[in-house]
Amino acid sequence: MTSPEEKTPPAMEIPEDRHYMRFSRLNRLLHVLMIVSFISLALTGMSLKFSYTTWAAVMSRFFGGFESAGYVHRFAAAVMIGVFITHIIDLFRRKKQDGVSWRGFIFGKNSMMFNKKDLQDLIASVKWFIGKGERPPYSRWTYWEKFDYFAVFWGMMVIGSTGLTLWFPELFTKVFPGWMINIASIIHSDEALLAVGFIFTVHFFNTHLRPEKFPMDTVIFTGRMSVEELAEDKPAEYAELVESGTLEKNLVEAYPPIVIRAIRFFGWTAVALGLGMVGLIIYGMVFAYR
Repeated sequence: MTSPEEKTPPAMEIPEDRHYMRFSRLNRLLHVLMIVSFISLALTGMSLKFSYTTWAAVMSRFFGGFESAGYVHRFAAAVMIGVFITHIIDLFRRKKQDGVSWRGFIFGKNSMMFNKKDLQDLIASVKWFIGKGERPPYSRWTYWEKFDYFAVFWGMMVIGSTGLTLWFPELFTKVFPGWMINIASIIHSDEALLAVGFIFTVHFFNTHLRPEKFPMDTVIFTGRMSVEELAEDKPAEYAELVESGTLEKNLVEAYPPIVIRAIRFFGWTAVALGLGMVGLIIYGMVFAYR
């Protein structure tokens, strides 16, 4: 296999105060809202699920009691649904702006849809992990980023639909039998537990705790990454930008250090809450699960 260094053009000499713009302002805003709403859902939802434990009772008092925690939970759910709908609307806007067919938009080279290269990168990554090959030249989206992306669609379909069923049981039982409420309760609870466990472990590791990203990857908050980081982290995307002559068109001014410090504080607060939640869940399941 040809090494990434042989495929990647030499890094261009770009001033340090010029960074590559990777995410738009809307992308960043939606992600921040999703972080806040998801953590709120996790804290309130898990305090209700493990309500028989001491830590859940203490956590619920922070929200004003279990009933108030339920109100916060539903408000956060409404915010997340709003984020999801806004993203779908933005996809239609971008498709119209690009002037391509839906087939071209969904299966295009830089789309979030899985393709043959993702399978090749996965196989190459496993070989790299065990020292049998080089690090694959990742493109704009890696296979694990695409998995995280579509996990949101799965979550909105499964957790969102069952959550709405529990929120408006009278409405849904006009169409479905009453026992569906019990089924919805089980699915909502267990799938939410799975989502919390995945996001606060696998997703956190992939985005922040990998050696090349540790201790914090701020690109989703700033939307910016240095050209050097782009060439190292996404060599295939970097090569494409250089060859097409569009790299410099996507360069913007880097944020000042004080902004980065504020962003890191927000990011580490989210990571600390998430990892702490995982610890409490493990404790509840090992020593007090019912």
